[in-house]
Amino acid sequence: MTDLVERLVPDELWVLFRRVVPPTEVKRPQGGGRRRAGDREALAAIIFVATSGCTWRQLPPVFGPAWPMVYRRFAQWSRERVWARLHRVALDKLGAPGELDWSRCAIDSVSVRAAEGAFDGTESDRSRQAGIEDPLITDRNGLPLSLGISGANMHDTELE
Repeated sequence: MTDLVERLVPDELWVLFRRVVPPTEVKRPQGGGRRRAGDREALAAIIFVATSGCTWRQLPPVFGPAWPMVYRRFAQWSRERVWARLHRVALDKLGAPGELDWSRCAIDSVSVRAAEGAFDGTESDRSRQAGIEDPLITDRNGLPLSLGISGANMHDTELE
């Protein structure tokens, strides 16, 4: 395993991740085909794309798996809500020894206006659907506790 993979996915993160990722099912029990790329390498590649800002196609070959496989694994794990479960497990791990500072939380959001023509292009459609809002709650130290997505025309009291 390369140094880059070990640096992006330290052992402590890997242990947490293995708790939330669903078991791999063999789709070709008779054998054949390519060997399945490792989850740790795929996770490292996903973290690299998320933190570097590069596109999937720009993924360096140093990770091993090709970008289409990494993207498929990302999409699969997203459908299976692995990221939400990993976030929850990480918060539980930090909260158990009291490393989360609940003495003060901050709530903020970003609103993004709907693109023109997002529906049928009429002004009335744009006024009904003003866009989206991404509310974020952090602890006192700025650690994200919760992130949501809602319509920008919803009042904050209506958010769950």
